[in-house]
Amino acid sequence: MRTIRETGFTFQRQALQMLRNPVWVFVGFSTPLLYLLLFTPLLKGVPGVGHTTSQVLDAFLPGIMSLLAFSSGASSGFGTIFELQSGVTERFRVTPASRLAILLGPFLFGMVSMFTFDLVLVLVGAAFGFTIHIVGLLVLAVLLGLLAVMMAAFSTATALATKDISAFAAVINGINLPVLLLAGVLLPIALGPGWLRFIGHFDPLYYLVVASRHLASGQLGAPATWQAFAVLVPLTALTLWWSTSVFRQAVS
Repeated sequence: MRTIRETGFTFQRQALQMLRNPVWVFVGFSTPLLYLLLFTPLLKGVPGVGHTTSQVLDAFLPGIMSLLAFSSGASSGFGTIFELQSGVTERFRVTPASRLAILLGPFLFGMVSMFTFDLVLVLVGAAFGFTIHIVGLLVLAVLLGLLAVMMAAFSTATALATKDISAFAAVINGINLPVLLLAGVLLPIALGPGWLRFIGHFDPLYYLVVASRHLASGQLGAPATWQAFAVLVPLTALTLWWSTSVFRQAVS
């Protein structure tokens, strides 16, 4: 009970920080919409995507939702380094608050923000022909939450390990492009050669992207769904354990 209450406090703290900087809110809403606006016309006629706006959105929009989960989690480390350098992390040393609660509050706020952006994205997409399957999207939301928490934990642990904004940015930017490319977020990985498709199976985001397209189309029983859970659940647990261990050392 105490951990839940303390998680709520850290969640509220993170929300207040975000509301004080509305630029992040504007960027968060505008970026996924720009992806739809700019990429949807380009993907018409691409094999495996579709020829109409509705077909393109059905294939492309779930990938953008996966991209949001990945990017929202991966960016959390920047705030961690800011708090480390500004002395906030040092102040946590003298608090009796649960270290897990201090981590989970920002993670959960990131998830709420992501789901808000996803909702806007789905509604805008539906206005232009995206087909909504409620149950499939609800199952997809669980997978998106797992990836967001996994990436937030990885990002936070990496930030605490590097303790430098330049080094952390180099790591995140270095993995960003290959992870997105191998996952087939913007272009179907099926268009690539065999060796590229093989490497893609070592990318956790790949499993989410494939499952997201099946779930968004209402195919709840597709093997890609349980494969995504089988990959993301243990990886999320592992990164959470690692992040909590690193954070406890940082504030001990």
